[in-house]
Amino acid sequence: MRTGPALSSPIGGGWETIATLAASEGSAAHPMCARLMHPTVLMRDVADAIHALCLLHGRLPGLVDHALARNAMPGCVGWLEEAVAGFALERAVLAKLAAAVGPTPSTPGQTDSEATILAQRHALATLAQSDRNGCAIGAAIALILDWSAVRTVLDRAAERLGIASAAMQLPDTSETATVVATIAAQPGPERAMMFGAQQVLAQHHGLWNLLEARALARNNG
Repeated sequence: MRTGPALSSPIGGGWETIATLAASEGSAAHPMCARLMHPTVLMRDVADAIHALCLLHGRLPGLVDHALARNAMPGCVGWLEEAVAGFALERAVLAKLAAAVGPTPSTPGQTDSEATILAQRHALATLAQSDRNGCAIGAAIALILDWSAVRTVLDRAAERLGIASAAMQLPDTSETATVVATIAAQPGPERAMMFGAQQVLAQHHGLWNLLEARALARNNG
C-alpha cells in the first residue's frame, strides 16, 4: 500500500524549497486543521469542512486531471498518472464521508461561501491548465504534498463516524522529489513550478480561513 508523501528528503535544491513552502504555508500550518482534529470539535464544523473540500476537489475533472491533460514535460507523465489514479480514490473518500456526515450545516452567508469556493475551484483549474511550462505540475505537486494534512482531518472525521479509512495511494516522497529535481534543472519551468505551488497553497489557506470564519458565525451567533 502506498502512503502519503512526507516532507523530508535527502534531495535539496528545488525540492527543499517546495517542501519547506508546503510545510510553512500549507494546511498543516493552519490552526483550523488542528481544531478540526480535536476530539471535542463540533461535528457540524467537521461536516462543513468535508462538504467544502468536496466542492473544491470532489468533482471531475480535478486539478491533477487538468495537469495531466495539459502536461508537456515527458519526465512528469508517470508521476501525474499516479497522482490522477490516487486522487480518484481520495474523491471517493470525500464522497463517502459527505454522505455519512449529513448535510452542510446552516450558516450565515451560505450562498456567498459557495460562490467563494467555486471561484477557488476555477482558480485551481486555471493554474492546472496554464500555458506556462511548469505551472500545472507545480500546482499538482503542491496539492499532493498538502493533501497529507487534509487527509489527517478526513481520517479523524472517519474515525468519529465509524468509517474505515483506506490508505492513500498518492505518489511518495522520492517520486515527487525526483519530479521536482527534473523541473528545477530548468530555470523557467522551475519558477513556474514554484508559482503554481504557491498559488495552490494560498487557495487552501483561503479555504481554511473561510471555514474558520463560518464556524465562528455559526457557533457564536
